[in-house]
Parts: sequence; structure tokens; C-alpha cells
Amino acid sequence: MPNDPVPSLLSRATELLEAEFAALPPFQSVQDPAAMAQVLEETAHRLGDNYPYFHPLYAGQMLKPPHPLARAAYALAMNLNPNNHARDGGRASSEMEIEAVREIAGIFGWTEYLGHLTSSGTLANLEALWVAGQLAPGKRIVGSEQAHYTHRRISAVLKIDYAEISADNRGRMNIEALETELRNGDVGTVVVTLGTTATGSVDPLDQILKLSKRHGFRVHVDGAYGGYFRLISESLDEPARQAYAAAGEADSIVIDPHKHGLQPYGCGCVLFRDPAVGRFYKHDSPYTYFTSKQLHLGEISLECSRAGASAVALWATQKLLPLKPGGTFARGLAQGRAAALELDRRLRDDARFQPLAAGAPELDIVVWKLAARTSEQSSDLAQKTFAACAARDLHLALVQLPVTWFQPVGSGVNGSEAGLVTCLRSVLMKPEHEEWLDRIWERWIAACAEVLEM
Repeated sequence: MPNDPVPSLLSRATELLEAEFAALPPFQSVQDPAAMAQVLEETAHRLGDNYPYFHPLYAGQMLKPPHPLARAAYALAMNLNPNNHARDGGRASSEMEIEAVREIAGIFGWTEYLGHLTSSGTLANLEALWVAGQLAPGKRIVGSEQAHYTHRRISAVLKIDYAEISADNRGRMNIEALETELRNGDVGTVVVTLGTTATGSVDPLDQILKLSKRHGFRVHVDGAYGGYFRLISESLDEPARQAYAAAGEADSIVIDPHKHGLQPYGCGCVLFRDPAVGRFYKHDSPYTYFTSKQLHLGEISLECSRAGASAVALWATQKLLPLKPGGTFARGLAQGRAAALELDRRLRDDARFQPLAAGAPELDIVVWKLAARTSEQSSDLAQKTFAACAARDLHLALVQLPVTWFQPVGSGVNGSEAGLVTCLRSVLMKPEHEEWLDRIWERWIAACAEVLEM
């Protein structure tokens, strides 16, 4: 593991926090340090049975290590264990959440909005679709077939009909298919994904917003993975750039600080452009905290207890790394994308590999299949090279995608017959991935050589 500054940083900060409460009379807490040390040693050994998510050689799933400051701030807050359901439970951490969420909303140009943190992107999306259902009762929700699978499950929980819209060969929502669905007149909300989980594809939000003006549906943006790329949208290819430029016109947006935002799990965020949707959250209860007349976060959240430590960690990280174009945080996003583009270029230059036929990655996810006579053979090679890479401490991911996405347009492959093929997938979301790409490539090529020679 890299040199860890957290223990020394945390030690000094803990002293300062203790000084804030020095006026309180001392008390004894029953503890057994020796027993705790023994259990922690066992815990450390158990945690060793994990992939090295923190290391640049881990380039598989969307797992980005939290910033050392975020870990330290989270641990510091756990001395108090605040609960951001109400100001009584987390007075300071509630204010820090409000300030941190305000900066996230600023990414999209919003100054008037309703928003808060959640325990996950799934809960954030649930809240957005719950509000959508309140505003358009009886109407359906639709999303791309490449939208996250939880949208269908969320809709089922909310008892709202959900339909999938086909995707094009880049994994983006097909506008013509959407228009066909809209002619039924019963679509209340369209889920637009800025950065799909499988391929990092960006749905054409700008075009969908134009359709919303004609058909009168709400637009919910699921930017759980890709939302932060708004900070570097000017460097993206034109379709993605136009989609991100239009993000501020959406009705609701979800973004996950525990993905690109350098935060520990779980930390999601939901934003509504119209603050008036807060009326749907209003509640009265005999056990609500009454010591503050100000709006508390429990009044604009479906969740009750929420970790105040998440807000503290996010606030601290954004103090160190402000969310602004050209800043250190934004440059980290650009480095991951640069690594993805370079990996894609190298794959395209080698006849043994076939990246997506439609073009280079839109964000920082690269997918490719191995060249073979049949999809079954290609899938088998993908599984074997995945294992061969892991044996070399290079950790990638597997994904199943339509084989037609890897065929040149007009190649004559029948999409209904071609089916799926198992591919390799790499999420190059760590800034260090740009510097480590040569070493990643060396291990990848060595793994392929072993498998292809079998």
C-alpha cells in the first residue's frame, strides 16, 4: 500500500477535536485494549482476502480509493458519530453537508435547488423517481437498455411501469426508439444516463430535452458514475460535450461522490432543480427534533438516519480539492480519461483485439473483445485472459455486450442472431492509471501471449 499520511494527520486532528470538548467532566469508558488489538489483527488478515482496489494495477470495476483526507475526516467524525437526519443529531455535520451539496449543485450551474446526500446512488435514484411518480401519477418511466438495472427494480418498488429503450452501437439511448415510445402518450419520466456502467456511454441528453418540450415528460439524469465529467466536458467528444452542456436543464440529477468524488462508501447525492418538490417530503411526528426552526435534512430525505461522517469527509475533500474546471480534482478526471484513450488506441493497433467499432471511449471506461472466429471462442478467450491477468496482479473486469457493437457498420451481421459476447472491461478512474499504463499494458500482453499460445 502507498505511504499513508492518515494516522499522523488524524492524531493531531483528534487532539484538536478533544480540546473542543475539554470543558466537559471526564468519564471512564469500559474498554479492553488488548482484546481490541487482537480482534483488529484478525480483521486485518481477513481484509487481505480482497482485490487491491487502492492500487493502479486494479483497473476493473468502478472502485476508486477515497482520498486520504476523506478517510481521515471520516474517522475524525466517528469520534462523535453524528446523524444527519436532524440538526440535533449532527449540528456541524448537517451544515457541512449543506455546503458540500451546494458545491456539487454548482457543477451544473444550479443556485436554487433541493438536494442532499444519500447512503448510495440507488437510494438517490429512488428518491428522484419517487418524486417523479408524485408529479406524474399513472405515467410510465423509461430508460435505455444500458441504464443501470436498479431503475427497473426501483420502479417496481414504487409500483410504476418501466420500459427499456434500445441502445445504439455505442451504448447510448436510441432517439428514434425513444420517439416511438413517446407516441403512446403515457411516459412521465425519461431516465438519461451520463456514463453507463458497462461502457461509460453518454445518452444524448440535449436531444432528449428537446423531445421533453414537445411531449411534456420529466428528465432525470443518472450521473452516478459520470456526473463529475461535467467539469472537463469541454475536452470530451462533441456528442458527450453537448449532453453535459445541457445537464443543467434536467429536472433531477444523481451523482455519486463515492465513485469519482474520492469518498468512502456510501455517499450518493440527489438534486432537484425545483426546490418546491420538498413538499412531498413534509412530515410530522411526535419524535422529530424541535430544537431548531430551520429546515433539517431529515425533512428532505426519504432516509432517516444517515452518516454525518460522510458529509464531513466530502466537505473536507472539497475544501482541499474544489470542484472547478482546471483544478486539481478536474485534472484527475482528465488523467483517467487520457489513460482510457491511450489504452483504446493501443488495442485498436493490435489485430488480436477489437474495441467498440463505433469509436473511442466517451469517458474513462474501455471495453474490447478478443478476435476469434466465433463469439463463443472470443468469450472463452476473455475468461482465460481475465484469469491470466489476475495471476499477474492485473485486475480487469468482464462484461457481456452485443457482438454487433464490435462489427463495422454494414458488415451484414444480423443483430437478432448475433447475441452477446463476453468482453474485457477496464475502468481507468484513478489519476495514477495514466502513469501506470505502460506497466498495465505489459502485463496484459503477457497474459494474452500465454492464453493465445495454449
